[in-house]
Amino acid sequence: MAHPSPLSAPAPVSLSVVLCTHARPDYLAVCLAALAAQQDGRAELLVVDSASPPEAAARIAALAARFGARLLRTDRAGLSLARNLGLQAAAGGWVAYLDDDAVPATDWQARLLARIARLPASIGVLGGRILPRWEAPLPAWWPAGLRGVLTIVEWEGCAEVGRGTPPDVAVYGANMAFAAQPLRDVGGFPEALGRIGNRLLSGEEEEVVARLQARGLGALYDGGITVGHSIQQDRLRPGWLLNRLLWQGATDALRQRSLRRTAAAAGKLAVQAPLLLWPETSPALLRARCGAAYNLGYLRGWLGTPLAAATA
Repeated sequence: MAHPSPLSAPAPVSLSVVLCTHARPDYLAVCLAALAAQQDGRAELLVVDSASPPEAAARIAALAARFGARLLRTDRAGLSLARNLGLQAAAGGWVAYLDDDAVPATDWQARLLARIARLPASIGVLGGRILPRWEAPLPAWWPAGLRGVLTIVEWEGCAEVGRGTPPDVAVYGANMAFAAQPLRDVGGFPEALGRIGNRLLSGEEEEVVARLQARGLGALYDGGITVGHSIQQDRLRPGWLLNRLLWQGATDALRQRSLRRTAAAAGKLAVQAPLLLWPETSPALLRARCGAAYNLGYLRGWLGTPLAAATA
């Protein structure tokens, strides 16, 4: 008896695909076109406009209409807020999120639905592979261990996160899906975390996954569910990387207010402080300077000090 291939049509599964965007209609158009080509009546598309200015908002609305997506809008910026608005409106039993600058592979939806159809009840989260779409070459000075801050996950395997996955494999917002009701039950995405304007706070995906795991629901990573993720040229600068590590420190402090980690960050920063005076355009000693930026961000996040002045 022949066994079905991984891409055999699964039993019907209700899926909502949510795209949150802020003033980036050109990226959104590419993502929506790739999704629209995969539609077979088993999924709905939702576009959430997160406080885009009028001209961009009009283009986003036109794109949603062109590709048959339901349009939602919030006048208050915030990625977590936008994701929660999509969750509230979603009709699907599962909700998938893609970044607006992500481009799903041609079999993305088929593989996602096939995987959902085979999941045990103990899994409430799915993550997939995120391959870079370089808008400029990765500079030679970029620290090898920090490719992950560009939201790149290249492992091709399949395993429960934390049980058989490499240490750098996790669920990231460019390519993730959740059982809808459990996600609602934990309150959706924490709106104190996540991108809001120029605030590069993150960690909202990790927080949600941790809350679901605390309720006994695991997270599965499937490297066959793949998207390409645009890596903008503006991010390939020493200043952007340092800023990203600063905000990562603040994120970790907000999520884990540990006196021990705070004391450790303060002790390291006492030695690293001169590195913060280095010109941000220079790639020299960058790995050490990233450590200093992270520890500064952790201390400021722990103290509740606004980081706006440190993000120029």
